[in-house]
Amino acid sequence: MSSIKIRTKQKDGLTIVRMLITHPMETGRRRDDLTGKTIPAHFIREVRIEHNQRLVASCELSTGVSRNPYISLRFRGGQTADSIRVTWTDNLGNTDSAETTIA
Repeated sequence: MSSIKIRTKQKDGLTIVRMLITHPMETGRRRDDLTGKTIPAHFIREVRIEHNQRLVASCELSTGVSRNPYISLRFRGGQTADSIRVTWTDNLGNTDSAETTIA
């Protein structure tokens, strides 16, 4: 199961893409309450959004973004049934992607 939930819709000639990514987004500065040890940094570095295999947005994230980031964007040129693909990569080399069609 993917860690990305994507919702799309069209309004006034724009395609609206909303996504929720399940990720801990640890800063590397927080301490574990039980052990007192620092929790290692674990955060998303890059999110890429593609429309029909064409890059429409690339976002660079850092430790300043909260857990389970929500990202929304609008672009022109999308049509019903076109594909939208979202891919993220984190600082540990983990990656995930999800694909949907424009509603």
